[in-house]
Amino acid sequence: MDSIDKPDSHLTTVKWRFPSVHPEGRKFTVIAAFITLIAFWALPDLLGWLLVGVTVWVAAFFRDPIRTTPQDPALIVAPADGLVTMVKRVPAPLELAGENGLSGEFTRVSIFMSVFDVHINRSPIAGTIRRIAYVPGKFLNADLDKASEDNERQHFLVEREDGTAIGFTQIAGLVARRIMAFVKEGDRVAAGERIGLIRFGSRVDVYLPAGTASQVLLGQRTIAGETVLGRIGDAEQRVGSSQ
Repeated sequence: MDSIDKPDSHLTTVKWRFPSVHPEGRKFTVIAAFITLIAFWALPDLLGWLLVGVTVWVAAFFRDPIRTTPQDPALIVAPADGLVTMVKRVPAPLELAGENGLSGEFTRVSIFMSVFDVHINRSPIAGTIRRIAYVPGKFLNADLDKASEDNERQHFLVEREDGTAIGFTQIAGLVARRIMAFVKEGDRVAAGERIGLIRFGSRVDVYLPAGTASQVLLGQRTIAGETVLGRIGDAEQRVGSSQ
Protein backbone atom coordinates (compact mmCIF):
# COMPACT_ATOMS: atom_id res chain seq x y z
CA MET A 1 0.00 0.00 0.00
CA ASP A 2 1.45 3.33 -1.06
CA SER A 3 1.48 5.98 1.61
CA ILE A 4 2.99 9.32 2.58
CA ASP A 5 3.80 9.02 6.27
CA LYS A 6 5.60 12.27 7.04
CA PRO A 7 4.81 15.88 6.19
CA ASP A 8 8.51 16.45 5.47
CA SER A 9 8.58 13.65 2.92
CA HIS A 10 10.85 14.18 -0.09
CA LEU A 11 7.76 13.78 -2.28
CA THR A 12 6.76 17.24 -3.49
CA THR A 13 4.18 16.30 -6.10
CA VAL A 14 1.65 13.52 -6.62
CA LYS A 15 0.53 12.45 -10.08
CA TRP A 16 -2.98 11.20 -10.77
CA ARG A 17 -3.26 7.67 -12.10
CA PHE A 18 -6.03 5.25 -12.98
CA PRO A 19 -7.07 3.22 -9.93
CA SER A 20 -6.25 -0.47 -10.12
CA VAL A 21 -8.99 -3.11 -10.14
CA HIS A 22 -9.11 -5.13 -6.93
CA PRO A 23 -8.27 -8.85 -7.47
CA GLU A 24 -11.77 -9.80 -6.29
CA GLY A 25 -13.22 -7.89 -9.23
CA ARG A 26 -10.90 -9.03 -12.00
CA LYS A 27 -12.80 -12.25 -12.67
CA PHE A 28 -16.07 -10.33 -13.01
CA THR A 29 -14.44 -7.87 -15.41
CA VAL A 30 -13.07 -10.72 -17.53
CA ILE A 31 -16.48 -12.43 -17.59
CA ALA A 32 -18.20 -9.20 -18.64
CA ALA A 33 -15.61 -8.61 -21.36
CA PHE A 34 -16.03 -12.18 -22.66
CA ILE A 35 -19.81 -11.81 -22.85
CA THR A 36 -19.31 -8.50 -24.67
CA LEU A 37 -17.11 -10.17 -27.30
CA ILE A 38 -19.73 -12.85 -27.86
CA ALA A 39 -22.40 -10.17 -28.21
CA PHE A 40 -20.43 -8.37 -30.93
CA TRP A 41 -20.06 -11.66 -32.78
CA ALA A 42 -23.63 -13.00 -32.46
CA LEU A 43 -25.89 -10.02 -31.76
CA PRO A 44 -26.51 -6.49 -33.13
CA ASP A 45 -23.69 -4.02 -32.54
CA LEU A 46 -25.93 -1.79 -30.39
CA LEU A 47 -26.20 -4.48 -27.73
CA GLY A 48 -22.48 -5.07 -27.95
CA TRP A 49 -21.75 -1.42 -27.25
CA LEU A 50 -24.18 -1.45 -24.34
CA LEU A 51 -22.26 -4.38 -22.90
CA VAL A 52 -19.01 -2.46 -23.35
CA GLY A 53 -20.51 0.10 -20.98
CA VAL A 54 -21.42 -2.67 -18.53
CA THR A 55 -17.85 -4.04 -18.67
CA VAL A 56 -16.40 -0.60 -17.95
CA TRP A 57 -18.84 -0.18 -15.04
CA VAL A 58 -17.88 -3.57 -13.55
CA ALA A 59 -14.19 -2.63 -13.68
CA ALA A 60 -14.96 0.77 -12.15
CA PHE A 61 -17.07 -0.79 -9.38
CA PHE A 62 -14.10 -2.82 -8.18
CA ARG A 63 -11.62 0.05 -8.48
CA ASP A 64 -9.16 0.26 -5.61
CA PRO A 65 -7.68 3.77 -5.41
CA ILE A 66 -4.77 4.69 -3.18
CA ARG A 67 -5.81 6.71 -0.13
CA THR A 68 -3.68 8.86 2.18
CA THR A 69 -4.71 8.43 5.82
CA PRO A 70 -3.81 11.02 8.49
CA GLN A 71 -1.54 9.42 11.10
CA ASP A 72 -3.14 10.57 14.34
CA PRO A 73 -4.25 7.84 16.80
CA ALA A 74 -7.07 10.04 18.10
CA LEU A 75 -8.77 10.24 14.71
CA ILE A 76 -11.54 7.95 13.49
CA VAL A 77 -11.55 7.89 9.69
CA ALA A 78 -14.34 6.87 7.36
CA PRO A 79 -14.39 3.16 6.49
CA ALA A 80 -16.34 3.73 3.27
CA ASP A 81 -16.89 6.09 0.38
CA GLY A 82 -20.43 7.40 0.21
CA LEU A 83 -23.13 9.68 1.53
CA VAL A 84 -23.72 10.34 5.24
CA THR A 85 -27.43 9.49 5.54
CA MET A 86 -27.88 9.14 9.32
CA VAL A 87 -26.19 10.40 12.49
CA LYS A 88 -28.02 9.26 15.62
CA ARG A 89 -27.60 7.99 19.16
CA VAL A 90 -28.08 4.24 19.46
CA PRO A 91 -27.06 1.37 21.77
CA ALA A 92 -24.31 -0.99 20.68
CA PRO A 93 -25.33 -3.80 18.31
CA LEU A 94 -25.95 -7.02 20.21
CA GLU A 95 -23.20 -8.75 18.23
CA LEU A 96 -20.63 -6.21 19.47
CA ALA A 97 -21.92 -5.94 23.04
CA GLY A 98 -21.25 -8.16 26.05
CA GLU A 99 -18.00 -9.23 27.69
CA ASN A 100 -14.96 -7.50 26.14
CA GLY A 101 -17.32 -5.73 23.76
CA LEU A 102 -19.10 -2.40 23.51
CA SER A 103 -21.50 -1.06 26.12
CA GLY A 104 -23.58 2.07 26.55
CA GLU A 105 -24.78 4.43 23.84
CA PHE A 106 -22.92 5.51 20.73
CA THR A 107 -23.22 8.00 17.92
CA ARG A 108 -23.86 5.91 14.83
CA VAL A 109 -22.70 7.42 11.55
CA SER A 110 -24.26 5.65 8.56
CA ILE A 111 -22.54 5.90 5.17
CA PHE A 112 -24.57 4.79 2.14
CA MET A 113 -22.62 3.49 -0.85
CA SER A 114 -24.31 3.65 -4.25
CA VAL A 115 -23.32 1.32 -7.07
CA PHE A 116 -21.07 4.12 -8.36
CA ASP A 117 -18.99 4.46 -5.17
CA VAL A 118 -15.74 2.65 -4.33
CA HIS A 119 -16.73 -0.45 -2.35
CA ILE A 120 -13.43 -1.29 -0.66
CA ASN A 121 -13.88 -0.78 3.09
CA ARG A 122 -11.09 0.35 5.42
CA SER A 123 -10.39 0.27 9.13
CA PRO A 124 -11.39 3.49 10.94
CA ILE A 125 -8.54 3.19 13.48
CA ALA A 126 -5.29 1.33 14.04
CA GLY A 127 -5.53 -1.63 16.39
CA THR A 128 -6.34 -5.30 16.73
CA ILE A 129 -9.42 -7.00 15.28
CA ARG A 130 -11.06 -8.38 18.43
CA ARG A 131 -14.33 -9.57 16.95
CA ILE A 132 -15.91 -10.31 13.57
CA ALA A 133 -19.56 -11.35 13.62
CA TYR A 134 -21.45 -12.27 10.44
CA VAL A 135 -25.26 -12.14 10.60
CA PRO A 136 -27.44 -13.49 7.74
CA GLY A 137 -30.50 -11.43 6.95
CA LYS A 138 -32.65 -9.65 4.41
CA PHE A 139 -31.68 -7.42 1.49
CA LEU A 140 -33.75 -4.32 2.19
CA ASN A 141 -32.79 -0.88 0.95
CA ALA A 142 -29.58 -0.14 2.90
CA ASP A 143 -30.71 3.49 3.27
CA LEU A 144 -33.46 2.42 5.70
CA ASP A 145 -32.82 2.68 9.44
CA LYS A 146 -34.07 -0.88 10.06
CA ALA A 147 -31.41 -2.26 7.70
CA SER A 148 -29.03 -2.11 10.68
CA GLU A 149 -31.03 -4.88 12.35
CA ASP A 150 -32.76 -6.72 9.48
CA ASN A 151 -30.23 -6.94 6.65
CA GLU A 152 -27.34 -9.30 6.11
CA ARG A 153 -24.38 -7.70 7.86
CA GLN A 154 -20.90 -8.19 9.25
CA HIS A 155 -19.69 -6.50 12.42
CA PHE A 156 -16.08 -5.61 13.29
CA LEU A 157 -14.62 -4.58 16.62
CA VAL A 158 -11.17 -2.94 16.51
CA GLU A 159 -9.31 -2.21 19.75
CA ARG A 160 -6.54 0.33 20.12
CA GLU A 161 -3.50 -0.29 22.31
CA ASP A 162 -5.03 1.84 25.07
CA GLY A 163 -8.15 -0.35 25.14
CA THR A 164 -10.46 2.03 23.28
CA ALA A 165 -12.62 0.01 20.87
CA ILE A 166 -14.47 1.13 17.76
CA GLY A 167 -17.23 -0.94 16.19
CA PHE A 168 -18.33 -0.74 12.58
CA THR A 169 -20.64 -2.78 10.40
CA GLN A 170 -20.87 -3.74 6.73
CA ILE A 171 -24.53 -3.93 5.71
CA ALA A 172 -25.85 -5.53 2.52
CA GLY A 173 -28.33 -3.58 0.39
CA LEU A 174 -30.94 -4.26 -2.27
CA VAL A 175 -28.47 -5.59 -4.82
CA ALA A 176 -25.59 -6.56 -2.52
CA ARG A 177 -25.20 -10.32 -2.33
CA ARG A 178 -21.75 -10.78 -0.87
CA ILE A 179 -20.02 -9.27 2.15
CA MET A 180 -16.32 -10.05 2.35
CA ALA A 181 -13.66 -9.60 5.04
CA PHE A 182 -9.96 -9.43 4.18
CA VAL A 183 -8.96 -9.76 7.84
CA LYS A 184 -9.60 -12.20 10.69
CA GLU A 185 -9.83 -11.96 14.47
CA GLY A 186 -6.45 -11.26 16.03
CA ASP A 187 -5.07 -9.39 13.02
CA ARG A 188 -3.46 -6.02 13.58
CA VAL A 189 -4.56 -3.30 11.18
CA ALA A 190 -3.47 0.23 10.42
CA ALA A 191 -5.90 3.12 10.19
CA GLY A 192 -7.16 3.20 6.62
CA GLU A 193 -6.06 -0.36 5.87
CA ARG A 194 -8.32 -2.38 3.56
CA ILE A 195 -10.46 -4.76 5.62
CA GLY A 196 -13.27 -5.85 3.31
CA LEU A 197 -15.57 -5.38 0.34
CA ILE A 198 -19.31 -5.42 -0.36
CA ARG A 199 -20.93 -6.25 -3.72
CA PHE A 200 -22.94 -4.21 -5.10
CA GLY A 201 -24.37 -1.15 -3.28
CA SER A 202 -24.68 -1.11 0.49
CA ARG A 203 -23.93 0.73 3.73
CA VAL A 204 -21.37 0.94 6.54
CA ASP A 205 -22.23 2.03 10.10
CA VAL A 206 -19.57 3.35 12.48
CA TYR A 207 -20.13 3.62 16.25
CA LEU A 208 -18.38 6.63 17.78
CA PRO A 209 -17.75 6.20 21.53
CA ALA A 210 -19.28 8.35 24.26
CA GLY A 211 -17.73 11.80 24.39
CA THR A 212 -16.90 11.76 20.68
CA ALA A 213 -19.09 13.88 18.41
CA SER A 214 -19.48 13.38 14.68
CA GLN A 215 -17.23 15.59 12.57
CA VAL A 216 -19.36 14.91 9.49
CA LEU A 217 -22.85 16.17 8.70
CA LEU A 218 -25.91 14.70 7.05
CA GLY A 219 -25.57 14.92 3.29
CA GLN A 220 -21.78 15.09 3.38
CA ARG A 221 -19.78 12.69 1.23
CA THR A 222 -16.95 10.68 2.77
CA ILE A 223 -13.77 9.19 1.35
CA ALA A 224 -12.67 5.90 2.91
CA GLY A 225 -9.40 6.17 4.79
CA GLU A 226 -9.27 9.96 4.48
CA THR A 227 -12.40 11.71 5.79
CA VAL A 228 -12.29 12.24 9.56
CA LEU A 229 -15.53 11.07 11.23
CA GLY A 230 -14.51 12.07 14.74
CA ARG A 231 -11.69 12.69 17.17
CA ILE A 232 -11.81 10.49 20.27
CA GLY A 233 -12.72 12.65 23.26
CA ASP A 234 -13.82 15.65 21.15
CA ALA A 235 -17.49 16.22 22.03
CA GLU A 236 -17.93 19.49 20.14
CA GLN A 237 -20.92 19.10 17.81
CA ARG A 238 -20.37 20.33 14.25
CA VAL A 239 -23.00 22.33 12.38
CA GLY A 240 -23.37 23.10 8.71
CA SER A 241 -25.78 23.70 5.86
CA SER A 242 -26.50 22.22 2.45
CA GLN A 243 -26.17 24.63 -0.48
